[in-house]
Amino acid sequence: EVQLVESGGGLVQAGGSLRLSCVASGFRSDDYAIGWFRQTPGKEREGVSCIMGNDKTTNYGDAVKGRFTISVDVAKNTAYLQMNNLKPEDTAVYYCAAEYPWTGGCRLRPLNAMDYWGKGTQVTVSS
Repeated sequence: EVQLVESGGGLVQAGGSLRLSCVASGFRSDDYAIGWFRQTPGKEREGVSCIMGNDKTTNYGDAVKGRFTISVDVAKNTAYLQMNNLKPEDTAVYYCAAEYPWTGGCRLRPLNAMDYWGKGTQVTVSS
């Protein structure tokens, strides 16, 4: 059974930075895609970024390109999301999700392609 646990959320001023972590357990190989999604009340969950465990290829949502960077430490089964130049509109609950096993390239849609989800971590950006 795969489990995902997020951490690193918090309150930060606009222009600041945060780094989120997602620790995964239960992977038996690096043939997985792991990604970050976010959701605010009343809105659909949105794909932020994802990365493949095997070849480290990445994908980003348009809203975060150039500001957020995703990475993965396969030895630690941990994915990171470095968020720089944060804006108030980045405020959301951030969820980690994974497709496993998967070798088809990471993707941010459809949401029901994700096999596993974490419980989320709150990120609040004040203006």
